[in-house]
Amino acid sequence: MYKGNTVNEVHLRHLTVDEALLKLDEYLNDAFMSGLYQVRVIHGKGTGTLRQVVRELLAKHPLVKSYRPGAYGEGGAGVTIVELD
Repeated sequence: MYKGNTVNEVHLRHLTVDEALLKLDEYLNDAFMSGLYQVRVIHGKGTGTLRQVVRELLAKHPLVKSYRPGAYGEGGAGVTIVELD
């Protein structure tokens, strides 16, 4: 889906949890293969459910070196910044 044209962010807002986790896993693999070292995961603020499951996946994903909440100017609580290994 992203091959050869991977951008440094993925939008997961308005997806179900299952759709978002599948899209995120595919995106992380494609981003890694494209040589990206840092990406933005846009999950939105909402109830926090999507943010929570996204961070649970990131915590155990083999390509993720670290992750942190977005800072002011990066999207704040609606974004997670991911550093790939």
